[in-house]
Amino acid sequence: MGKSNFAVFVDLENVGAKESMLLSIIEKVKIRGDILLGRVYGYTDRYSDLKQVLLSNTFAVVPSLRWGKVQKNNLDIKLVIDAMEVAYTNPLIDSFCIVSGDSDYTPLVGHLKGMGKHVLGISRSEAASNIFINACNEFVFLESVAKRQPKKVKKEERASSESEVVDIHELVAQVETIVGDQDEEQMYASELKDTLTRLRPDFSEKSYGCATFGRLVTQITRNSDKLTSWMENSALMLGLSGEDDEDGKLDRNNWLPAFRLALEHFKADGFDRVNPSILKATIQQDYPGFEEKQIGFKRFSDVMKELEKQGLLQIEMDEAHTMLLRIC
Repeated sequence: MGKSNFAVFVDLENVGAKESMLLSIIEKVKIRGDILLGRVYGYTDRYSDLKQVLLSNTFAVVPSLRWGKVQKNNLDIKLVIDAMEVAYTNPLIDSFCIVSGDSDYTPLVGHLKGMGKHVLGISRSEAASNIFINACNEFVFLESVAKRQPKKVKKEERASSESEVVDIHELVAQVETIVGDQDEEQMYASELKDTLTRLRPDFSEKSYGCATFGRLVTQITRNSDKLTSWMENSALMLGLSGEDDEDGKLDRNNWLPAFRLALEHFKADGFDRVNPSILKATIQQDYPGFEEKQIGFKRFSDVMKELEKQGLLQIEMDEAHTMLLRIC
């Protein structure tokens, strides 16, 4: 995956007021390249918790001055005008990230693509229009961007000092996300260091007690169930190991708590409704190789019906006849 130069346009009503969500979006984009320009639309005092994130990432804000019944349209038009101005006047920017699922932005996406720009769309699944999703070069549901808590540390890993566990496992979770986001789920160690520096300008392997980045890679892979490293043509590589954790498979006895926990995480992140595909992808992220038959069901729709019987969710259909899961 080559490095791109992004302009990011965020509809705050689509993202919500959570600092962690905005940070996750910024991380998702920075994994792909540099953010040369960022703007958020619809800013009001209720988003004051975002000030530090916006300032530290040099995002400009377009405030929400409410009048009449067409405020949303005014902001939409402003976003389109700004995006087109950037596309025509800033040749350094080759990629655009639009954080909104509104189908009204589809003509903008088409025009940007016609200028040779790459368009990444990000939106809540319940607000994402299929027209907008299909128009983008790449689309990511906001639910899958949201930060997930790292899995519990294994007993043998607890043998190391407490300070190391806190530091290294936060880094391990981030590296797993970065490597997993690559097209081939592997990358050069040098590319990984460049990405980490984009995400955290103060990053240094010395902060983790390592004299070289290669030694830090060894620490990372040793503390990860998912990552492995190897030498290829004198270059250090990292990749996902693809090995299943036999102790972490779901079966008929333990599947319900795993699904309940996933739904609770979505609820805590501010998502009242999610797309069924997002729920399944989340379970497969935590339990690679998951299939419905492991827990006694033929189809994922049967799993959803059982979850509805358990009172964990309600199955709904939106105006576009797309199935959504309302979390109880």
